Amino acid sequence: MSERNTILRSLHDVGLAAWFGGSLMGAVGLNGAARDEGGTWATTARIASSGWAKWTPVNAAAIATHLFGAGGLLAVNAPRVAAQQGVAASTLAKTVLTGAALAATAYSRVLGKKIELAASSDPEDARKAAEHPIDTDKAQRQLACMQWTIPALTGGLLILNALHGEQQRPAEQAQGMWERARTMTPAMLGSVPYWHASH
Repeated sequence: MSERNTILRSLHDVGLAAWFGGSLMGAVGLNGAARDEGGTWATTARIASSGWAKWTPVNAAAIATHLFGAGGLLAVNAPRVAAQQGVAASTLAKTVLTGAALAATAYSRVLGKKIELAASSDPEDARKAAEHPIDTDKAQRQLACMQWTIPALTGGLLILNALHGEQQRPAEQAQGMWERARTMTPAMLGSVPYWHASH
């Protein structure tokens, strides 16, 4: 129970912090600055797209780092997930939120790339945009929604991470394992043949 996993935990936490912090800063700071300085829709979109394009490789590295750490922690804590009451449920919730955050991040990048091409002054980008025309107003609304959804989802992951930290306290582990054993005992007794249980 007292085994340390400092490296895995650091990868998990630093990656998640960058994912959450970068998405929140982008939604508030980068997009806000682009609106203030852009003047026109195309200029605003170009400023925001340029900033997000520079952040994308860092964000991808942060997500990969987080997922590697999360996978490693899940592997080393698998016995506790199975034996401690409540840990499996919080782990499942965290997995679902992670999947949703990944989907929102990927969809945001797709929308952002479409808007980037539509707003670009480069002839090659204009040609690509003409081949795949989009409703820029709709795409912009969807992107604005997604860019607030990502920090909300990753913020939820931070909260679940705090819950996992509480569940790792020795008293919580002991209580959770006792509760799991207590709930499993009736089921185990029910599976024992009558003749075996009575002799």
